Amino acid sequence: MPADLLGAEQPVVLEGFVAHWPLVRAGMASADAALELLASHYRDATVNAVYTEPEAKGRIFYNEDFTGFNFEARRVPLDRVMTELAEQLSEAEPPGIYVGSTTIDACLPGFRAENDVDLGRPDALASIWICNRSRVAAHFDLPDNLACNAVGHRRFTLFPPEQVANLYPGPLDFNPAGQAISLVDFAEPDEARFPRFREAMAHALVAELGPGDALYIPGLWWHHVEGLDALNVLVNYWWRTVPAWMDSPLAVVDYALLAIRGLPARDRRAWKSLFEHFVFDEGEEAAAQVPRAQRGALGGLDEASARQLRARLRNRLNR
Repeated sequence: MPADLLGAEQPVVLEGFVAHWPLVRAGMASADAALELLASHYRDATVNAVYTEPEAKGRIFYNEDFTGFNFEARRVPLDRVMTELAEQLSEAEPPGIYVGSTTIDACLPGFRAENDVDLGRPDALASIWICNRSRVAAHFDLPDNLACNAVGHRRFTLFPPEQVANLYPGPLDFNPAGQAISLVDFAEPDEARFPRFREAMAHALVAELGPGDALYIPGLWWHHVEGLDALNVLVNYWWRTVPAWMDSPLAVVDYALLAIRGLPARDRRAWKSLFEHFVFDEGEEAAAQVPRAQRGALGGLDEASARQLRARLRNRLNR
């Protein structure tokens, strides 16, 4: 794994990076061969699977009035999903079948002995994604991501974090998979409803991965993902380059909605300045005037001081 890749600020395509994997070679022979290789590692595992009707054309999204979703989520044995995919390989417009973010070691023990990437990070989470043709709405993930395309072709359309407003994200607390998603249908963008999407696309990077290719996605980059073939299999690795005791920044977003979003405009502007000074300014300028021994949280955190700060926050939340 290239050392300079970890922590890169923009996505990077790695052509043929995992072309040596047995799964990649099997998939190049046939989809059936790829499914047989996966089945050889299966050990009685139940997974979360998403099923869509043929008319959805693989798009995993909300229903028409946003009271629910356009798919059915089921807990099913992974071998049943693979059988269903095998049976539908020749269908022109099959129902959508999508298994995402499934921990490999739990459902396919032994698979990683010959199909793996050594990131030099034992904390990296290795997951597998198996589907027929699919369209996953643009979203972001907190961790950095190495996506290794093993079977079929996948198209990624990626956007830097500052394009968030031009992607028209939906609800934070009601969404298909735990993260806000773009409400734009990339196949048929509604320019009247989403006029700024054109600006987002001006900043987009598009990567189409063939079998054996990989893509590094920095954390917080938005990405729309399409599975283009009758069978698509991807293995990805997630990791964060921060200490384990640090909390998720999404918790701050939730609390800011509770404590700041409803303030008068004058107060929101003041709090924006305070955040810029105490949180986002780099270096020690925010606390340079305070003796080092008395800086508290402004002097930097470690595991012990993080526990103290977390306890203080709990006390405030439990008022």
